[in-house]
Amino acid sequence: MPVSAAVSPVRFVICGVGHIGRRHAALVARHPEAHLAALVDARPELAAELAQEFPGVPFYASLHDYLAHGPAAEVLTVATPNGLHASQAQQGLRAGLHVVIEKPMALRTTDAQAVVEVARQTGRLVFGVMQNRYSPPAAWLKQVMDEGRLGQVHIVQLNCFWNRDERYYTPGSWHGTQALDGGTLFTQFSHFVDLLFWVFGDITNLAARFRNFNHAGLTEFEDSGLITFDLVRGGSGTLQYSTAVWDRNLESSLTVVAEHGSLRLGGQYMDKVDYCHLRDYTMPELAPTNPANQYGPYQGSAANHVHVIDNVVDTLRQRGQATTNALEGLKVVEMIERIYAVKSPERFSQIQEAG
Repeated sequence: MPVSAAVSPVRFVICGVGHIGRRHAALVARHPEAHLAALVDARPELAAELAQEFPGVPFYASLHDYLAHGPAAEVLTVATPNGLHASQAQQGLRAGLHVVIEKPMALRTTDAQAVVEVARQTGRLVFGVMQNRYSPPAAWLKQVMDEGRLGQVHIVQLNCFWNRDERYYTPGSWHGTQALDGGTLFTQFSHFVDLLFWVFGDITNLAARFRNFNHAGLTEFEDSGLITFDLVRGGSGTLQYSTAVWDRNLESSLTVVAEHGSLRLGGQYMDKVDYCHLRDYTMPELAPTNPANQYGPYQGSAANHVHVIDNVVDTLRQRGQATTNALEGLKVVEMIERIYAVKSPERFSQIQEAG
């Protein structure tokens, strides 16, 4: 729908113009109710290339420079390395901007809590990018769970088996560093932890094993993990993940065994319902899932960022509400910290078990 002459478009500034940042920028530029006001990136050598890709959009080499001298905007999108998300989000909030934060919201619970507090103080909104929530199979699973069609959940099994090798963990990149990347669960699979929380609630009684099978020279953390837990609402589960899969992604899947039946979401990025057998229930036909994000030689999850932009615009236009809010983003960070606390108790000593 075209923007009415009486309604100004929602102006976005994108901070961090890598693969995901460019996707945000392109989607904002194409959105009928949005406007790409500025681009920010610490790599000034990108300026000429970005000027070709987004003509007329000013470029700034730091968020500080943009906030001091850039054109006005309503929304700051933070798509920089993970370790910068929390501090840059707070900068934007204090400058009066609503903030979209790429996953994860932060690398520490205390930093995520600070974002929530600054948002409260400033009266601004924080939108988390948890794109699995927009996937038709995931939305269907959430509906089935909320309607009580599963009854008591017995077992939840979440598998995330992806390829991330030297084509992704390139020398000199922030990928693979503890300070800016944070770990495999933060960068690769936080949106699957979010899906677990969104549908089934919190987890407790954690146990875990971590291994680094073939990333010893590439990353400062594990490439694989085996996690067991209980659901606070009842039932138990496992999260098994790895980026040590050879050459290409294997699958992202979620299997549920429950009182009234069983189901399984599967595919490379949980894009289809492989199995559904529930008492007195006929599986509806779901809308098609968007294709995977393409990053040259490797793939990510379903390309649902367009729905994120829609959600921000609708929320600011008071036609809806944030699909993933700051408190939910905080919860995912806290859950991942509790998982990693099994590996490094001294680092995460402040994190307490839920339940």
